Amino acid sequence: MLIAPIGAQMESKMKISIQKRALRVDDTHSLRLVYDHGYTVKAVGESPNKRKRSYETLDLFVYDQPKTSQQRQHNKEQLQLAEAIKSKRLVEWQSQKHGFEDRTKRSASFIDYFQQQVSIKEQTTSRSNHSIWISARKHLLLYCGKHDLSFDELDKDWLEGFKTYLMNEAKTKSEQVLSRNTQSTYFNKIRASINEAYRDGVIRKNPLRQVASIKEKTSKRVYLTQDELKVLAQTDCRYPILKRAFLFSCLTGMRWSDIQKLTWAEVETFQNHKRITFDQSKLSHGNAKSLQYLDLPKSAEQLLGKPKTSSERVFKGLRYSSYTNVELLRWCLAAGISKHVTFHCGRHTFAVIQLSRGIDIYAVSRLLGHSELKTTEIYADIIEQKRMDAMLTFPEIKII
Repeated sequence: MLIAPIGAQMESKMKISIQKRALRVDDTHSLRLVYDHGYTVKAVGESPNKRKRSYETLDLFVYDQPKTSQQRQHNKEQLQLAEAIKSKRLVEWQSQKHGFEDRTKRSASFIDYFQQQVSIKEQTTSRSNHSIWISARKHLLLYCGKHDLSFDELDKDWLEGFKTYLMNEAKTKSEQVLSRNTQSTYFNKIRASINEAYRDGVIRKNPLRQVASIKEKTSKRVYLTQDELKVLAQTDCRYPILKRAFLFSCLTGMRWSDIQKLTWAEVETFQNHKRITFDQSKLSHGNAKSLQYLDLPKSAEQLLGKPKTSSERVFKGLRYSSYTNVELLRWCLAAGISKHVTFHCGRHTFAVIQLSRGIDIYAVSRLLGHSELKTTEIYADIIEQKRMDAMLTFPEIKII
């Protein structure tokens, strides 16, 4: 939360003010200049006019509640210096308006700009993607510390330094080093924001042209074969609700999040079988829904249980915890399966079995709710038997 500007001066249509930023952990406020360019005029019938502002981060700070004469003197000197910079900027603007506008854009806060992108993603993209942007912002703030990064400072050296931080220093909540794919994902969010700033005209040169991305590492997809799935279905599980839900994922390809919140209102009878019409949680954009239709095989219908009221969850009592994955492993071991199985393996199992049966990859992609076909192609790549058969059954050509 920003504190109201202090001290302002108007020249023509430009207004520059000194602003204290949010209180930091050391009880200080960093200072920045706020450039008020007036209102952005909208056409009749469009949204109300909005003020157009840009910012310049100053390498200055003041104590929130100075306790000593030294701190009070420090505040006085810092504010005087800020006033001097503000006056200089007004003179620059009067003498060279266009060049001044470019300079103020470059000196604006990239951290603030990135926060704006995070807020936009909350309204325009899926919850899971938005959470990744939030995590990327957390590491951006950790790397910058108390320093408010400007676009001017966002060069090749800074980007290479941030890459090094993600690859060698950044940790998860459990103090584990980030996986290679997570490193790549977070860095890509920074890249996306810089590219957006370039398209917006905030920066004239894109520093990303000199910096390579962090390449993802192809991870091994764990899945169950049809025979393993049949054995698992015949093996007792300590938590029946977990068994029903996991097998349901294997037979439908549904995600944990979608299974966990599935209600009876989303289950209907359609042409002598059950159909689920649900909102794909990963593909939802803000208030817009991304509806998915799944026609259930008989074995999946049996896992639904007896119908309840429309608002009641189908898999009531299903909760995520560390015990979930522990019990999945114990259940699989009891069935003679030594693979490292997690709940998401249900989707992998569904995809591989469907592709192994010869189901068209485009159809499988739609059933899984993938937004891009290349995501589904990862599963096609692990079906070794089909690739082997494709080669060994190649028509024989007589050679003389």
